[in-house]
Formats: sequence, structure tokens, C-alpha cells
Amino acid sequence: MPDYWAQAKQELSAVDPVLAGFISRYDGEVLATRGDLFFTLLRSIVGQQISGKAAAAIWDRVVSLVGEVAPHHVLAHPFDELRECGLSNSKTRYIVGISEAFQSGFGERRWEDLSDEQVVAKLCELKGVGVWTAEMILIFTFLRPDVFPVGDLGVVRGIERLYNDGEELTKAELLDLAEGWRPWRTVATWYLWRSLDAEPVEY
Repeated sequence: MPDYWAQAKQELSAVDPVLAGFISRYDGEVLATRGDLFFTLLRSIVGQQISGKAAAAIWDRVVSLVGEVAPHHVLAHPFDELRECGLSNSKTRYIVGISEAFQSGFGERRWEDLSDEQVVAKLCELKGVGVWTAEMILIFTFLRPDVFPVGDLGVVRGIERLYNDGEELTKAELLDLAEGWRPWRTVATWYLWRSLDAEPVEY
């Protein structure tokens, strides 16, 4: 469990009655990490712009094919074989490119010394990795406490449903609403996801 989780739950519950309800309902659940940057990067690439159910099915096929999710295992398979897992051509290229970068040492740096913004900038150097994917890494691999992925469809829809009667909100309005959750926007985001999904979100 992240060392800040209990404090974050207490403080968010005090300032936001909507979140307080979900925090109480899912009291025994927490954000979990594999601590595996490469795994989470590939899992996030698979999940881009498709439903969670579709992403899970494709990911299961990828794992069945490669076994251990490691660069050399991915690169042991031809492009077409990876593509047949249900990946698009572009996602297959991204996965191969990320595997090549990690095999060349991309992941071997002191990520803990970088700010959230620096981590995002570094990860976005990888082809296929955008801000949303980098934010998933900040949340699920590095457990950074104050990440608010304003481009995440689940987060946006959750906020609109819970705070605005399902009506659309602008990015500025979303960011403004989330200001009240600082410095625990990661925790608020996790509970928003939890309010929408039958199982806790994992990457």
C-alpha cells in the first residue's frame, strides 16, 4: 500500500462527501503496483483508446504468446505473430520499439529523482507513449500521489456523472474541480475509477 494512502483517504473524505462515500465503500482496497515499468508500459499501450474488456482480452493473448513480459521475450516473436494477438499495426510497432529501447537500457535510470513532469517528458520520447500513458506509469508504477489524468475517459465520465448530473465539463472545469483534491489527486482518481468498474483498475 502506498505510504500516503491512509492520510489521503482521511483528508479527501473531509473535503469531498462524494469521494467519502466511495472511500468508505471500498475501504479495504488500495492502489496496487507491480513495480515493473516495462510491463505497465506495454499494458498501457494495449489499453489505449479501447474498452477495458477488449484491452484485457488482447493483453491475455499477448501474455500467452510471450510468456514473461520482458523485452527479449517480446522481440523473440515476429511482428505478424504479435499482431495476431489483436493489436493494430501501430500498437505492434510501439510494443516492438519499446522492447528494443528497454533492451538498450532505457529503463535503467533513477526515476525517483525526476519530477512528475520530467518522468512524463522522458517517457514520451518513446514512440507510442503520450501523456495519458505516462500518467498511468506515474500512478501504477511509481505511485506518485498527485496525478490527475484529465484525458482519461473513465475519469472524465465519472466526474461528469457524480458531480455534474452527467453533463459535459470542459477540461478547465475538470481541472478546477480536481484542485480540491490536491495533493492526493491520484487517490481521488483511483476511487473515481473504482466507482465505475467492478474490479480495481490495474496496469
